[in-house]
Amino acid sequence: MHNLKFSSRLNSFFTEPNYFWDESKESISTLDLIERMSKVEGLTHVELNYPQHFEGVTIDQIKEKLQELDLQVSGIALRYDQTFYKGEFTNSDDSIRQKAITLTEEAIDICNELGGSVTTIWMANDGFDYSFQLNYQEAWNMQVEAIREVAQKNPTSQISIEYKPYQPRAFTLFSDIGTTLLGIEDINCDNVGITLDLCHMLMKKENPALSLALAQSRGKLMGVHLNDGYQDNDDGMMLSSVHFMQTLEFIYYLKKYNYDGLIYFDTFPVREDPIKECETNIKVFKQMSELIDKIGVEHIAQMIQNKDSIESQNMLLTILNTFTADQVQISQ
Repeated sequence: MHNLKFSSRLNSFFTEPNYFWDESKESISTLDLIERMSKVEGLTHVELNYPQHFEGVTIDQIKEKLQELDLQVSGIALRYDQTFYKGEFTNSDDSIRQKAITLTEEAIDICNELGGSVTTIWMANDGFDYSFQLNYQEAWNMQVEAIREVAQKNPTSQISIEYKPYQPRAFTLFSDIGTTLLGIEDINCDNVGITLDLCHMLMKKENPALSLALAQSRGKLMGVHLNDGYQDNDDGMMLSSVHFMQTLEFIYYLKKYNYDGLIYFDTFPVREDPIKECETNIKVFKQMSELIDKIGVEHIAQMIQNKDSIESQNMLLTILNTFTADQVQISQ
């Protein structure tokens, strides 16, 4: 993994402290948020939500601000509003379903215009809450056909599906690594892939590295969203704050497969300084990546080949023993 590219979500930077804000302003604009993100040491890209982040601002203004701050756009993420609360691509109202398709196509056009590499689709409402509420096969076909239509109209653009098992719906159609890869197979377009979100995988009780291996084995890995959480909720906590070993394994497989895509932090600082929080995520990722290099990718590969859980736990002991009590210093 060379020339690492780091990005984060714009909405993370709405939070306190507010020392970068012009208090005379009635509201905070997309340009203000990009300005704030530029303060993060090591951040190279920003990701924008469509259409929310394009309200009250022009594409040319965004381009100028990015150029001024030496930042790039990593991609565009779809955020379908309350219009689609009964479903995006599976909505029974054909006019609303068509609106979701049109919105997605607009996002792809903007992604291309801004130089982004991937348009990410998260279908928050394509699912169900109750038994006997949904014709599953019909809904599946509607979702597959809509994404296929969008992909075929934009064959040179990368379109990535970000799955999530639940929230806001009790169940979603593309809910895990298996159903999403099956859906991508049914869509049958080379430019459709998958974005893996650590919290979403943990919510589904998946092992993130396994999901990564499955996506990579089919050549469908288009993006990763890094964060952490306590498995039942989309907590969006700082990287490796809960699941150290599983995060380490996930990064190992990124390195094993020579992943050269974007490292995107999908975290939700609420009480934390968002600039320091993002900088910490970048530092943690780099440190864990370096740790894997020191242990040795080939050594880890051999350990995996041995299928010895004691050996893997000894690796953790080696990591812990590297730091004695005298050496540990907590920066202020």
